[in-house]
Amino acid sequence: MEENDQTPPSEEMQSLTVTPSSSSNPTTAQLLSLEERFQLVRSVGEECIQEDELRNLLEKKPLPICYDGFEPSGRMHIAQGVMKTINVNKLTKAGCKVKIWIADWFAQLNNKMGGDLKKIKAVGEYLIEIWKAVGMDIDGDKVEFLWSSDEINSRAHEYWPLVMDIARRNKLPRIMRCVQIMGRSEQDELTAAQIFYPCMQCADIFFLKADICQLGMDQRKVNVLAREYCDDIKRKNKPIILSHHMLPGLQQGQEKMSKSDPSSSIFMEDEEVEVRTKIKKAYCPPQIVEGNPCMEYIKHIVFPWFNEFKVERNPQNGGEKTYKSYEELVSDYESGGLHPGDLKPALTKALNTILQPVRDHFSKDPKAKDLLKRVKGYRVTR
Repeated sequence: MEENDQTPPSEEMQSLTVTPSSSSNPTTAQLLSLEERFQLVRSVGEECIQEDELRNLLEKKPLPICYDGFEPSGRMHIAQGVMKTINVNKLTKAGCKVKIWIADWFAQLNNKMGGDLKKIKAVGEYLIEIWKAVGMDIDGDKVEFLWSSDEINSRAHEYWPLVMDIARRNKLPRIMRCVQIMGRSEQDELTAAQIFYPCMQCADIFFLKADICQLGMDQRKVNVLAREYCDDIKRKNKPIILSHHMLPGLQQGQEKMSKSDPSSSIFMEDEEVEVRTKIKKAYCPPQIVEGNPCMEYIKHIVFPWFNEFKVERNPQNGGEKTYKSYEELVSDYESGGLHPGDLKPALTKALNTILQPVRDHFSKDPKAKDLLKRVKGYRVTR
């Protein structure tokens, strides 16, 4: 084969178009101002790289493509279920199309479900059922669920040259710095498949023609790799990185939830009593907000969902109070005006209200019921 170090993948794969289009019927997004759309999209991310690029994209492209992806690796916790739904609904309201990448092949590469693709696909179907039940805005074509195995197989001639080009242009230490995206560390003994994984995830962004990478802060390094790749191939329009907050585990010092530790998180189909027990045992130091997982749940789940937080107390403990902002809640909690003994039951009630439609769906729908039974029977593997 002839050597040609400067040859990037096809032009078709490169384009992140920002050309305007017209529509005769105004959508919700078209009724919002540019600034309103920008603030709505920006609110999804704890970090945005870069804000000026995001504003320019929203101004010039009526239907930006947002990419989010997940490994089907076990039961769904509340961050993946509710927080993702909140974020997706904000993005669709702002006029974005969201492509959710069901990374079944990636889960297999990362040895999830023991590498059993049949089990991985069942978990993927279960996750989609949850998002439908909890209220993700999937009407019309605003949200598209794409299975990585199907899409890559159908367009292999586009995908694999892109993966190979990314791999060819990066040294192994740079790829190793991305292994955090798989829940691994550079010190872990990795398989060859796990070293190949970051090159594939980087390629996904271009393969899906994503304008915005909307993933968690733990995926930041591979998204930055995608922007660096744009520099390598002299591509002007880089994918914008919109990294959302990572909800911590419920116990002290747990930076993130763990599917292998049920006490660390609320699962989307947990029964009311399970939610109550987990929140009751959760770390919640009086008058301390920093590192308090209960306060994090209220900030990132309850307030975005209800736009308020209602506390029911006996009159001698201050009586009922409805907080209209998180700042107001923080002030009361830090001063001792609100005690964990009153905050926890209120948080439990709010979470159970959000989760009830999911419970109903999995108890009444035969397909969903069967999927849940199967997923609960699978052993979580790393």
